[in-house]
Amino acid sequence: MRILLVEDDRDLGPAIARALRAENCAVDLIADGIDAAHLGETESYDAAVLDLGLPGQDGVGVLKAWRDAGRTLPVLILTARDAWSDKVQGFKAGADDYLVKPFRVEELVMRLRALVRRAAGHAAPRLTCGALSFDSQLGQFELDGLPLKLTAFEWRVLSQLMLRKGAVIERLELLERVYEGDADVDSNSLEVIVGRLRKKVGAELIETVRGRGYRLACAA
Repeated sequence: MRILLVEDDRDLGPAIARALRAENCAVDLIADGIDAAHLGETESYDAAVLDLGLPGQDGVGVLKAWRDAGRTLPVLILTARDAWSDKVQGFKAGADDYLVKPFRVEELVMRLRALVRRAAGHAAPRLTCGALSFDSQLGQFELDGLPLKLTAFEWRVLSQLMLRKGAVIERLELLERVYEGDADVDSNSLEVIVGRLRKKVGAELIETVRGRGYRLACAA
């Protein structure tokens, strides 16, 4: 997952980013509402974590800007404001979930995974593709019932393919969902990751669609 994290607390923001990266997420951390509004409208993310009290433009304004621009990415509001009126305002602006500080990082991760899974059209947390299975709530892959050991980049690519199994994911979109915004990406890096994945899950499972991207090919 690539997450847009909008949090202006100088200690909390980096701490959340580290915790999400430890769960294989790519994270772009932004502390200003105006910059967040721009990134959310122009970059590709699986979900956003949005604080309400931000410099430049408040979180509700940022969220309204995204929705007005037609952006449908799942948004979880993370804030110290726990009044019912604040929650109503957030949901009316287009939020998908709301978590009040203080919170457990484990809960934040679980909520994000559920939002991303539902946005991809899956109700049940466990997804399968032949001998490959993915517990999207726990973030765990298995092959033939045994845990599959993956690097963070391999996990990001395979989870994208699994959440949209059978559909072609454009190469550029995969790159955008795998790497953080400031990453220095080698032009062949995605091919290298896919090559490693094919060795781990079977070459026939990941199809190359020439001129477009990749598809997870599951038997009917």
